[in-house]
Amino acid sequence: MTAVPAGTGGRRAHHRAPWPLVLTGLLVAAASLVPLGYVLWTTSQLEPGQASDFLVRPRVGELLWNTVRLLLVGTALSVALGTAAAWVVERTDLPGRGWWHGLLCAPLAVPAFVNGYGWVSTTHAVQSFSGAVMVVTLSYYPLVYLPTVAALRRLDPSVEEVAQSLGHGARGVFWRVTLPAISPAVLGGALLVGLHLLAEYGALQLLNYPTLTTAILQQYATVFNGPQATLLALVLVGFCAVLLVLELALRGRRRRSRVGSGVSRTGERVPLGRSRAAVVAGLSLLVALALVVPVASLLRWLVRGTSTRLDVDSLLGALGSTLALAAAGGALATALAVPVVWLAVRHRGPLATLVERSTYVAGSLPGIVVALALVTVSIRVVPALYQTVVVLLAAYAVLFLPRAVVSVRASLELVPPGLDEVARSLGCSGPAAAARVTVPLVAPGLAASVALVSLAVSTELTATLLLAPIGTETLSTRFWSDASSVAYGAAAPYALALVLLSLPATWLLGRVSIGGAS
Repeated sequence: MTAVPAGTGGRRAHHRAPWPLVLTGLLVAAASLVPLGYVLWTTSQLEPGQASDFLVRPRVGELLWNTVRLLLVGTALSVALGTAAAWVVERTDLPGRGWWHGLLCAPLAVPAFVNGYGWVSTTHAVQSFSGAVMVVTLSYYPLVYLPTVAALRRLDPSVEEVAQSLGHGARGVFWRVTLPAISPAVLGGALLVGLHLLAEYGALQLLNYPTLTTAILQQYATVFNGPQATLLALVLVGFCAVLLVLELALRGRRRRSRVGSGVSRTGERVPLGRSRAAVVAGLSLLVALALVVPVASLLRWLVRGTSTRLDVDSLLGALGSTLALAAAGGALATALAVPVVWLAVRHRGPLATLVERSTYVAGSLPGIVVALALVTVSIRVVPALYQTVVVLLAAYAVLFLPRAVVSVRASLELVPPGLDEVARSLGCSGPAAAARVTVPLVAPGLAASVALVSLAVSTELTATLLLAPIGTETLSTRFWSDASSVAYGAAAPYALALVLLSLPATWLLGRVSIGGAS
């Protein structure tokens, strides 16, 4: 309801952070940077001349161009679709808004490589740049849509009403008032989309669209040349650094915490008028492309595929492994994100910013690079952990920590630091105040973090293929082994099970995103 003045609520953020919190944050950051250290160490084995000769090859230039244009166009389209859809659902008189919200969240339940499988098995015309852009945009726009919906729900409608009273139309209010207010949510979603596009492998391999990431895996698979493959990974790290700097600069440092859960009323909705039919048709087309085509393809191959063979024991085994790994990976990444976000939000400064930014680096790297880094470290430092579930969970935590950090930060930024001060003044210790006051307020963000990371873990391919203990198979790895050999019918049951498994987490994310209004 009432914004916390910068001179009161923001004062606590500049107090010295407790050393256990700083130490924990530094340890998480160090673990996140292990893959970068591996990349730098492996790349250093190349002579400067070898590195430059390799990077100036025409093929590398082609891969670079493919990666850059996919990153720019895919991220821009995801931001445009996610933001526009969120505004239409939350700010207009769109009929059936609740149903549309659920349908627009649902593509999160369809992994990008399953989406690519659905389209490729329907028509090979999608094996092009435009097809790759379409598939990744349809797969990742919900990462922008969800936080934007949550931000719009928390935004006080009186701010927009004041702009309307000054003579601004719906378009002017959006560009001058609404978009600046929700920009942190939009930018956080855009950052996640960009990191996913840099590291995307499965969908792009099926779509036959070569990028730096697909080339890295091909390099490892064909010539086993670690230094040259990691040199390409170092280029991805460079792109990641650019994204992090841009997001940090555009987001700014303005505080957004306030006391209360938000306004209890809904502002007057913008009438669509004659545009209603066009808006409904556009949303219907988006849902059809993102959901109907891939799911219909799965069902078609499940029923008609000549290679269809349903091994129930194998399916149940893969389902159990996927559930266990997804739950453990989601919980671990969220637990590691909490101290990082607490430092970044409650104790802002150069060190806190460095710690938080460090956790994003591995998210831009292909899973195989992260896996090889952890394999190298485990063999050299703790050989007993090699090829155990511990290393696999560590890889998941490092890969998907950015998802957890974005989700937890979005919640913690809305909790005024002054509430902790009040609890302390009543006799609570620091940890007790956090447990009794802050944690309950950020619980929806923690739940969203676990759900978002669990979705990513259940669909992870390359790191799982390399690090999973012998005999451990997931729905993703079983699907990939069949789909990559063009046994679409055999792959369909695992893909469909993966979609059904993802539905509860997707539903939870959809509920959390609109919880601010409840």
